[in-house]
Amino acid sequence: MGTVDTLIARVPSLARYILAALLLCGLILAMVYQRAAILRNGQEVRLEIVPVDPRDLFRGDYVVLDYRISSIDLPKDATSEFRQAQKVFVTLRPDETGKARAVAISAERPAISGADIVIAGTVTAASVCPFNESGLRVCTPGLRAVLVKYGLEKYFVPQGEGKIIETTEKSRLEVVAAVTPSGQSAIKRLLIDGKPVHDEPLY
Repeated sequence: MGTVDTLIARVPSLARYILAALLLCGLILAMVYQRAAILRNGQEVRLEIVPVDPRDLFRGDYVVLDYRISSIDLPKDATSEFRQAQKVFVTLRPDETGKARAVAISAERPAISGADIVIAGTVTAASVCPFNESGLRVCTPGLRAVLVKYGLEKYFVPQGEGKIIETTEKSRLEVVAAVTPSGQSAIKRLLIDGKPVHDEPLY
């Protein structure tokens, strides 16, 4: 270890700063390229959302989004146990309106068919009361749900537009996300009344 430290110490400070800057730029470019690849090649899926918080003082306006697919009901006879922070795969299926519904959750990527799409996420709560048809959580013996985040919960919008989106009735809002075969996802555009209000640029 001392030999490595000695060799590094012999490198001029300017060269070390340049190498560190190049490494940082490379990491940023890799993340940008990965996200652009998801947006360009991922399969589109429509998601119902509920915006919560309109502002981030560091990066400008944004909305924090809560998705209907974030709560996945477990079958009454489910034996699988999930834990907080566990990586999972959620199977999405479009309903009659074309909006995605979460129909299954598993620890391993499942085989799918038809119009189903698999999205990767992380468990935030392993056992909660499921929603009823009115959108209220009802605790019924034997019924439970799992809460999952997908990395789609914060969406930055042009300065000044966050509050407009935040105050829009939730039934009028949708997100179109791109999902790759591996389950990676990114927000592609935001819709109000089915019309785009903001498209995410590739870069």
